[in-house]
Amino acid sequence: MPSPEKPWVLGISASHNGSVCLLHGDEIVVAIQEERLSRWKRHRLYGRGPSLAAKYCLDYAGIDPAELDLVVLCVQGRLTDEAHDIRLDPFLNLRAHDVPLLTMPHHYGHAFSAFATSGYDEAAILIIDGAGSPASDFTPAEQQLLNGSSGDAWETISLYYAAGTSIVPLEKHVIDRGAWFVTYDGEMPSFGSLGGMFSAAAEQIFGESTEAGKVMGLAPYAEPTFPASDFFDIERGCFHFKDTVPLRFRHDRRWPNAAREYEALAASVQAALEVALLYLVQRLRELCRSDNLCYAGGVALNSIANERLIRESGYKHVYIMPAAEDSGPAVGAAYYGLWQLTGHNSRRRLAHDALGRAYSSADISAALKNGHAVNVVRSTDVVSDGVELLCDGKIIGWFDGGAELGPRALGQRSILCDPR
Repeated sequence: MPSPEKPWVLGISASHNGSVCLLHGDEIVVAIQEERLSRWKRHRLYGRGPSLAAKYCLDYAGIDPAELDLVVLCVQGRLTDEAHDIRLDPFLNLRAHDVPLLTMPHHYGHAFSAFATSGYDEAAILIIDGAGSPASDFTPAEQQLLNGSSGDAWETISLYYAAGTSIVPLEKHVIDRGAWFVTYDGEMPSFGSLGGMFSAAAEQIFGESTEAGKVMGLAPYAEPTFPASDFFDIERGCFHFKDTVPLRFRHDRRWPNAAREYEALAASVQAALEVALLYLVQRLRELCRSDNLCYAGGVALNSIANERLIRESGYKHVYIMPAAEDSGPAVGAAYYGLWQLTGHNSRRRLAHDALGRAYSSADISAALKNGHAVNVVRSTDVVSDGVELLCDGKIIGWFDGGAELGPRALGQRSILCDPR
């Protein structure tokens, strides 16, 4: 039976980093990325399934799909794509169970994920990624901000204001035809967004567009050689991206080849991102008065730029969703659904990112018994023994508590070694 005071709400992020979140009332019972279960890095989820993550969440809670009060689907891509028709998911089987369904666009899901877990009663919100949803899937309020852009424009940057259970769009930056990242054979891709800019650099340097984090890590090894104006101009509040830098890299040499050249490219991309980010937070301060800033989207994983944002944005309080990339909207979708049902924001702040299920000692012992060639040594002081192993030059796999949601492994599922 439905439970109006503490409804069961399932949020799904159908994206290139798919995830599922289960709420019971305002409490996150469990949330998990598909990749943690399939062992397929950045496993894409589609609305129609199948999803190991959905079953994992319901099994852990001890409920079946018929007991859900609401399912909310957040899609990175087109909601009208048949692959995202969640009514065709054989596990959830929403039609047979008569479970209500809501859908929402991608940046809106990011915005709810950040605000709902911030604990703030009101906040300005900034979302930046490669590309999210097409304009045809925007909320009516978001569509009113397009100012004549084509119906095939895709969101790349969104500015919002949130209070209570409402999030109001203030400004949308879009790219026509979704051309945020355009590849060429053996040459640096063109880009139409800040996320695309980093992906293009990652593709050129490492041969893999998803390795933006490596570009950030490489940036401190050199000084910028390309100014921000070689990547984009900002005219009348709009970003106009350029091919000036891609035209300089018409070759397919990859790291560690051309090391000096690529260190300078990474430093230049990083510096350009920081220019853009500081512009956007100042723009957001012009559009709404708030002492609080929430920030999410894949670009919000850039911790170097985030430090400048915290120090220089002028906001008293800055909250960056730990699962800032595309696992986060599952949480946002779930809270959006909860607030639609209850009309109440309890301002429950996210205390940690270990949102996976907990494992008992019995669970762990059973897994070890089933392991092959595992030598079990009991410890009375795990930390001390771990330090001794590290000092002996050993590499450690560290397992503790529930799996983290998002890409940061800070003690739940970590590989540790002595940095010396």
